Amino acid sequence: MTELAQKPPATSPSHRHGLSGKLLLLTLLFVMLGEILIFLPSIANFRLNWLKNRVAQAEIAALAVEAAPDQMLSEDLKSELLAGAGVLVVSLKKGDSRQLILRSDSYDMIDDSFDLRGTRTIPAIFDAFKSLIAGNGRVIGVTDVPPNSSGEIIDVALEEAPLRAAMLRYALNIFLLSLFLSALVAGLVFLALNQVLVKPMRQLSANMQAFGSAPENPDRIIAPSDRQDEIGIAERELRAMQIELTSLLNQRSHLAALGLAVSKVSHDLRNMLSSAHLISDRLSMVNDPTVQKFAPKLIASLDRAITLCAQTLKYGRAEEPQPRRDKFILTLLVDEVIESIAVEASSRIVLYNNVPQNLSIDADRDQLFRILTNLVRNAAEALEQREAENPELKEGAITLKAWREGTVVSVSVTDNGPGIPEHLHGRLFEAFQSAAKPGGTGLGLTIAADLVRAHGGQLWLSSTGPEGTCFMMTLPDRISELRQGKRGERRSALDA
Repeated sequence: MTELAQKPPATSPSHRHGLSGKLLLLTLLFVMLGEILIFLPSIANFRLNWLKNRVAQAEIAALAVEAAPDQMLSEDLKSELLAGAGVLVVSLKKGDSRQLILRSDSYDMIDDSFDLRGTRTIPAIFDAFKSLIAGNGRVIGVTDVPPNSSGEIIDVALEEAPLRAAMLRYALNIFLLSLFLSALVAGLVFLALNQVLVKPMRQLSANMQAFGSAPENPDRIIAPSDRQDEIGIAERELRAMQIELTSLLNQRSHLAALGLAVSKVSHDLRNMLSSAHLISDRLSMVNDPTVQKFAPKLIASLDRAITLCAQTLKYGRAEEPQPRRDKFILTLLVDEVIESIAVEASSRIVLYNNVPQNLSIDADRDQLFRILTNLVRNAAEALEQREAENPELKEGAITLKAWREGTVVSVSVTDNGPGIPEHLHGRLFEAFQSAAKPGGTGLGLTIAADLVRAHGGQLWLSSTGPEGTCFMMTLPDRISELRQGKRGERRSALDA
């Protein structure tokens, strides 16, 4: 918690470096990329249309020449026809003959030729870029089918400079239009995604920063929206994690405060118990049969209480030492547990010791006493609560059973109480989670489970319901040290 409190708050990124800036930049980039992919075939198509237009004008000029008497035209008229068509040479092929219709005096050798019949997209794109980068001064030849069917094939020669100039103007217009469309589309996409994604993400990150600065404050827990998409799922999952973390931190603070309080109380309680122990020693000298019967049990209980207080002061918390295991008869210990609980239990609760008389167990006697006491006390409290709610029910019963299977002793504590609520089943052995009555700490099962695990055993809820509850535990014996000799071999006196 100290590290969380001292951690400097994270600063929110600026729009330029945050999701908003990145989203806008990527949108512009992808829109421009789309415009480029559209521009490539469009510039190639523009070039083809421009050339086909020149071919159509050249055919009209050729038809004008053929319509003249004897195809005789003045040189000035021929020059005007060629200039109007924008070509240098026009020839037509009809059948097996090819006829040169018009020819300019400035005609030079052809630098490159192109066939427009059956043009494909990819070669047309490469031809268009070749025209753009070739520069001015080239003369190109173009072959196509006459659009007015004046012949089978028409061949023209023309200067490429006008075509290149027209393509550059077209490319500039496309570029300016692409910039406008990119800005428009990017702005619309940015506004939409900023509202749908970026703004909720900023709220999520802001909440996480605020919660990280004070995770124990429940007011910092996020309030999820009603969204059903991934953002809504993330908000609800974040809320669940924040609630769980806040609960764990509050529980940790509760444990720390409880440990400090227990240490202070244990110090004074140990002095009181020591005084009570001295008085009990004096009391045991009284020759009254009743006193002689209960005094040893009172002294033993005081010894356990003094030892527990000393351990609490030594460790600063309820840290259990390793079990000091020994073999003893279990039924005698169960009798002590029943007698200690019977004093404080209701008269309508009957406790049964069904442990076999000769069953021995290998465990720490004091710790096993605490385990069974916690389990039996919880059962008695549940029965008393049921009796308080409905006094007409039959009397309560708590039964302790035990049996051995090989090197493992199993113990069951069963009652005919109302059962454990279902919502507590998964948290029975967590501290402060399973208090049976108002004012309880919910530590009994937690302590019992820790002590059983220290013995290498296991404690679990076997069954629960309206007919009653049963807790089971297993306690294995210690592993015996193996001897070095071989079983069944006769050994000599020297070897022994």
